[in-house]
Amino acid sequence: MNMMTFDTALPIIFMALMGISMLIYVVSDGYDLGVGMLMHRATDAEKDVMIASIGPFWDANETWLVLGVGILLVAFPRAHGVVLGELYLPVTFMLIGLTLRGVAFDFRVKAKDKHKQTWDRLFFAGSTLAAVSQGWMLGRYVSGFGTGWNYPLFAAAIAVALPMAYVLMGATWLVMKTEGELQQRAVHWARIAWLPMVGGMVLISMATPWVSEIVRQRWFALPEIIALMAIPLMTGIALLAVRWLLNTDAVRGPLCWLPFVLQIVVFVLGFLGLAYSIYPFVVIGQMTIWQAASSPAALKVILIGVCISVPAIAGYTIFSYRVFRGKTGELKYA
Repeated sequence: MNMMTFDTALPIIFMALMGISMLIYVVSDGYDLGVGMLMHRATDAEKDVMIASIGPFWDANETWLVLGVGILLVAFPRAHGVVLGELYLPVTFMLIGLTLRGVAFDFRVKAKDKHKQTWDRLFFAGSTLAAVSQGWMLGRYVSGFGTGWNYPLFAAAIAVALPMAYVLMGATWLVMKTEGELQQRAVHWARIAWLPMVGGMVLISMATPWVSEIVRQRWFALPEIIALMAIPLMTGIALLAVRWLLNTDAVRGPLCWLPFVLQIVVFVLGFLGLAYSIYPFVVIGQMTIWQAASSPAALKVILIGVCISVPAIAGYTIFSYRVFRGKTGELKYA
């Protein structure tokens, strides 16, 4: 058996970096997309607090999306053409949604009261459009861009389920970051979102082996299935713990942070399951990471830039969350 060389390991390193970048994006931008999708349920005063809760973070969260797509572009150029070629329309819709969010976020403070609601609606619309587009993209990617009636149906199911997961994430974020009546309403919103999100996860987990033969072979092979069962079991425990916490008084006090952290655990477990299912493919069933990767010489040069940029992005992210930790105060603009 040949030992893996550094040149052979480079594509794996970049695939891991790309996957982790996308995971951090989904978790971090997921909660602020969820907050955006909850805007229409809040009063005007509550909307200001909700915006303030994500204000220091939402723009920087999208840096991880840029990093993940950038790695795909420079480290896996052959896969980049295939992936974005298949997903150009939902990517366009996602970018429109993210642009609407950015414009609405900045303009709502400058607008007169009669126009402020319009910008709030656009913030809600942009958040929803971005979340639905990401769900569709994930569904098409997991199914290997297959053709036939069942593949668009599968993608549509994820396009509905992922926004519900974001809403639950956003609600638990508000539980952690707010107090008083808004916190109580956030607990209520989280309870409402919990069942559709869990139901969607179960149905999608059942459908995924149906649309992908490779995933079916990976999931139901022995003895791997025994170890793999830990992922759905831990996911189920985390989700049940979230539901139990939402029914306790402690969630509005010392344990207000725990449902949000458990939601992060659910996303991480889902990421591990996805990584196991598709490895060693960049485009499942079509192209492995070694077939799609740039030359080892190019990857070594790119790695230098990654070693500089990734710690800088991670450091800034940690710093911002540390500075703005704790409960959200009154919304103020300089």
